[in-house]
Amino acid sequence: MSAATGSEQAAAQHLTPSVPSRRRSGRLLFILPFLPLLLVAITPPVYQHLRATSALLEIAGLPEPAILKFDSNPVVREEISIPSSMPVQPLLRARIYHPVGVAHPSPVVVVHGVHHLGIDEPRLCNFAASLASHGYLVMTPQIDSLADYRLTLDSAATIDDAVHELARRSGAKKVGLLGLSFAGGMALIGAAEDESVQRQLSGIIAIGAHDDLEHVLQYYESDQARAPDGSLFHMKAHEYGALVTVYGFASHYFSPQDAPQAEITLRALLWEDLPRAHAEAAKLSPAGQARMAQLFDHDTKSLIPETERMLKENSEFLRAASPHYYLSKLHVPVLLLAGAGDNVVPPTETLWLERDLPPAALKAALISPCIGHVEIGEASVLDKFRLVHWMAEMLDTLDTAAAERG
Repeated sequence: MSAATGSEQAAAQHLTPSVPSRRRSGRLLFILPFLPLLLVAITPPVYQHLRATSALLEIAGLPEPAILKFDSNPVVREEISIPSSMPVQPLLRARIYHPVGVAHPSPVVVVHGVHHLGIDEPRLCNFAASLASHGYLVMTPQIDSLADYRLTLDSAATIDDAVHELARRSGAKKVGLLGLSFAGGMALIGAAEDESVQRQLSGIIAIGAHDDLEHVLQYYESDQARAPDGSLFHMKAHEYGALVTVYGFASHYFSPQDAPQAEITLRALLWEDLPRAHAEAAKLSPAGQARMAQLFDHDTKSLIPETERMLKENSEFLRAASPHYYLSKLHVPVLLLAGAGDNVVPPTETLWLERDLPPAALKAALISPCIGHVEIGEASVLDKFRLVHWMAEMLDTLDTAAAERG
């Protein structure tokens, strides 16, 4: 790197002796590394976008340039138990990610999706640690129903319990709430149904969330989903969705005698423990084994007649587990994100959420080709910038503690 170029060289010719020129260029070289920080200090949007870029790279497991590490902090994890409003489970397991060296971190509850590892799922742990490293106090509560591949209204109540508990522990007036996959929809339901929760929320972030559970289950049958404008999203549904459906409504797909054993078999299959799944399937009746063999062979379309009957017989539950019927009650900021190629919860669900939310509540919505269901992938530079901008808006929504404490 040369000390001076262009007009600087012309000006340097008039300097005598030459030593001051070297000193001046030395000072310039010393200042240059601090110019980005100066820009950040005078331009808050730039600061937030740099933080967003850093967080996204950490979540994706990609190397970060040194300039993006200015805001990172060490993180300490703490295992805790929190009180639950559910009599069957008065205490819930949870984990808190503490950013070291941050005096008043903004608190946020991050809720895992439908996965048996729950708060131990590696992508969730990485996501929570990334947020904490950027100055947030992150709690991840274990939602046992979601970890057992079931959607119940108990999960919405448990998410509310986590919001109350983090508000109590942090002493903050506002707590952020972020739900991944179906947890995003349940978070919206829980907040909409409980005004005391809404008063404690700085905002709700729903990533890959559902609007109408019946629409999602119909997508698993047909590989297509209708958007609010009538257009159709066409993509082969991930068989995971059909397996979760059968597991949750086993009595509709297996005989009363086979249903309990079918659940055990399907649980092993969802856990991707194929040897155990085959061993458990052998305990089914011949008819049950034949049906399970279809699932082992990835033949989910054979389930369509039973699924159609199940949808009709469980319409009341499906409505109760669908944010669509609650969103008019929300008045806190909501940010929505979905993957353009999501084949578990189709992106049309985010379009429906966007339509159903009160206009004053919707802060930002993005359907991005950069992500799949809840994981980051490849896309164009423009699409990556849009995702960074959405992430910056998310951080801005969550970043409330400093303002409250002055």
